[in-house]
Amino acid sequence: MAQPATQPPTTPEVSATGTAARGATGSGTGHGTDADGVRSRIHTWDPPTSYADAGSRSGLELARMSLDGRLPSAPICSTLGFRLVEVEEGRAVFEGTPGEHLFNPMGTVHGGFMATLLDSALGTAVLSALPTGRAYTTVQLGVHLVRPVLGTTPALRCEGTAVHVGRTTATAEARIVGTADGKLYAHGTTTCAVFAVPGAA
Repeated sequence: MAQPATQPPTTPEVSATGTAARGATGSGTGHGTDADGVRSRIHTWDPPTSYADAGSRSGLELARMSLDGRLPSAPICSTLGFRLVEVEEGRAVFEGTPGEHLFNPMGTVHGGFMATLLDSALGTAVLSALPTGRAYTTVQLGVHLVRPVLGTTPALRCEGTAVHVGRTTATAEARIVGTADGKLYAHGTTTCAVFAVPGAA
């Protein structure tokens, strides 16, 4: 499951190719442009911690630990620039900011960004409804992109809601809307396999 990005770190040294100097710590992103106009973007992350490492907790407890920073961010959050902003049982909300670093060859934000945002909200909504000792994995993801996302598009908000959470399968649905314009940019569904956490009673 994706977890929230933490605050940006102190700025590490960045080379012309955008490579962070060794020793940079924290989790966040940095941007730069060299004298030739070449853009660079770096991100850092804390060593990942699995949910199994967090002890015997319900899915909602784990999601809340992600929200308040008691569990480190999943590196994908820093990589793509999104974060968990709300969670309750059966519901999760992520927000992400588009940019030209996410462009496809057509000059718009790659659909994979929206797919990842949807997958994160869908999966977290399922997780938040699971009892202690149960885990999930995505087995089917359906994505519908209904409006292009540009480099200037304001932040996007993705709300996922669990539809059915059983002992072996779960389904959820989600929508991505603009935080400024309220327009629908994408929507999707998921089917997840639900299983016992290895080693759980």
